[in-house]
Amino acid sequence: MSLSHKFCCILLGCLLSLSIHAKAPDQASMLANACAACHGPDGSSQGPATPSIAEISYDYFIDTMMAFKNDERPSTVMSRIAKGYTEKEITLMAVYFARKKMKRIAQEFDPVLAKAGKAIHEENCEKCHANQGRLSEDDSGLLAGQKMPYLRYSLEEFINEEREVSRKMLKKLRLVNSQYGKQGLEQLIHYYGSLKD
Repeated sequence: MSLSHKFCCILLGCLLSLSIHAKAPDQASMLANACAACHGPDGSSQGPATPSIAEISYDYFIDTMMAFKNDERPSTVMSRIAKGYTEKEITLMAVYFARKKMKRIAQEFDPVLAKAGKAIHEENCEKCHANQGRLSEDDSGLLAGQKMPYLRYSLEEFINEEREVSRKMLKKLRLVNSQYGKQGLEQLIHYYGSLKD
């Protein structure tokens, strides 16, 4: 076999390998596609009681999935689902969803409650849930534009200590609850539900 023929065979082999890898689906994208049925395309939820996970903090995603996997957080189906993933796969999904942009869908909300909720947020929540609850830089959950039934359910779990929450967050929730009652929590829910892109 001539040198030029060997070179052509090696080049053809390299090109074939590159072609196969170019067509191979991205593993993180494949894993994330399984979440779309409940959490919506690319993690932007369409359902009323399922959170959007697009733009979620990398660490918050991993902590949440591991809590489900280890039965440390109450859930309907997520504990069973999380058990099916390895830590490496959870990490790949965390990177994937942290890079996605959350698409907020318009919800029906009471403008009077939302206005009162904005004041409560600015006084009590903005420090951790920055930019009106749009950022998760402190590894806090995203609030702006989340579905209102989901927010209501989550806040009730926190207040009733059915779900683990940081002492700082629990203290703030109890403060809001003592100052404004359930109406204050409802005002926050309407505020976050009012926020769009």
